[in-house]
Amino acid sequence: MLTVAGSDSGGGAGIQADLKAMLALGVHGMSVLTAVTAQNSLGVHGAWELPAEAVRAQFRAVVDDIGVQAVKTGMLSSAATAATVADLLAGLDPAVPVVVDPVAVSKHGDALLRAEAVEVVRTRLLPLATVATPNLDEVTWLTGIVVTDEEGMRAAARAVLGHGPRWVLVKGGHLPDTEQAVDLLSDGRAEHWYRAPRHGNRHTHGTGCTLASALASYLALGDDVPTAVGRAKEYVRGALAAGFPLGAGIGPVDHGWRARAH
Repeated sequence: MLTVAGSDSGGGAGIQADLKAMLALGVHGMSVLTAVTAQNSLGVHGAWELPAEAVRAQFRAVVDDIGVQAVKTGMLSSAATAATVADLLAGLDPAVPVVVDPVAVSKHGDALLRAEAVEVVRTRLLPLATVATPNLDEVTWLTGIVVTDEEGMRAAARAVLGHGPRWVLVKGGHLPDTEQAVDLLSDGRAEHWYRAPRHGNRHTHGTGCTLASALASYLALGDDVPTAVGRAKEYVRGALAAGFPLGAGIGPVDHGWRARAH
């Protein structure tokens, strides 16, 4: 399975989280690095985008030799990188599942997607997605809709689907004043709601990356989309519950929680 994303030097999110999740779920992880960040538990202290030719070379090296059973995209940073990735994904076999995590802002509020790149993600990347996985802030970036309740999540799903993905998973973890974390998966015809109690653990760095990678991993293993989402949610719930304090800020989820539980 291939992740196309940025590096988190602190190891909690990005490429590092993706590869850890893939390993935990029994999938061989491969990577295309789009950017390097200087990042720790306190925030993003710098980011450097890789040139388009480096992104293309990594992608071609992996796909042309090894092949892929699923692809997950994360931090794309700029319009140029997003367009490069869209061109590469458009050349894949349409049967290869693509999970697009439209990463815009880090856990600490640091911007990871330039404003001019949003239109490229909206018009060129989302139409290639088997599943798009925006959180509520990313929904607003993509559609202008501000979600405050579950009915708003339905409106958000319709709006995102209007840009072309086959499915959208609207992540409702940022909904205010709810005792449960609520996510909505929709393809415009069927709705699947996923509910789980909130964890009091504040060490949640890498949650979105981990969920998208777990989802793509289960798709690579042959699950249909609703089943893959349910299994990915179960894995992330355990990783959240086991999240640990690392550094002075927000620690990461525990990608290896299942191994440590035995």
